[in-house]
Amino acid sequence: MGSIHPAVRLAKFCLLSMIFVIWLGGPLRSETRLTVFAAASMQNVMEEIISAFEPICGCSVVLSTAGSSVLARQIEAGAPADIFVSADLLWMDYLVERNLVQAEDVTLIAGNQLDIAVAKSEAPVSDPKSLLDGGRFAMADPETVPAGRYAKAALESLGIWEEVRRNAVFTENVRVALKMAARGDVQAAIVYGSDIPLEPALHTGFEFADSSHPPIVYPAGEIRNGSADATKFLEFLGGETAQALLRQSGFSNLVPAEN
Repeated sequence: MGSIHPAVRLAKFCLLSMIFVIWLGGPLRSETRLTVFAAASMQNVMEEIISAFEPICGCSVVLSTAGSSVLARQIEAGAPADIFVSADLLWMDYLVERNLVQAEDVTLIAGNQLDIAVAKSEAPVSDPKSLLDGGRFAMADPETVPAGRYAKAALESLGIWEEVRRNAVFTENVRVALKMAARGDVQAAIVYGSDIPLEPALHTGFEFADSSHPPIVYPAGEIRNGSADATKFLEFLGGETAQALLRQSGFSNLVPAEN
């Protein structure tokens, strides 16, 4: 009887090794993938929410963050997103109008506060003009970014927009404005209240009244023809686990608490 060819022996060895690995680890599972596009101001808390959600759904979640306008246009261009979380209703409506998100599936998951961040060496003030009129300050671009629109509206309501706008450095999203203030590139930044604790060198120099700008809300919607796990993730965002994480990260809850 002839000897077995070395290549055949190698093939048998590989097959037996694979069977052994499967036997040790149990049956192989085909893991689904969910892609979440979320506003830049949600990056940190969304990472925590995803970490809590993945073991429950048995899926892999990929997070992409940027300005809401950038993300909405990427989705319009065909980017493979399953969930979109915007920092305002305008950019969610943009996708609804283009039949990329179903209006009835959109839910508001959180709110936020608009503040001026300054170095901790600076004392809080009662007049925001003193923080914005003496040097450069950063804010998101009011033409495209929700945080920028909220900021412009607040400054207009106080009657100081035309006076201070010459000092404004417009950024592509609110986190870039925050980083500029943290590095000392600008003397202040108009950001969300949830952003400021992320930079130890900064604190709140001024809080805008909620009445000075449109309500800051975060709508979440499922992209048409997305992953089967998208609906589960939307439901999870409204559940107590995700809502507790949002509260801990400085966001306000818009979803009624579970009994």
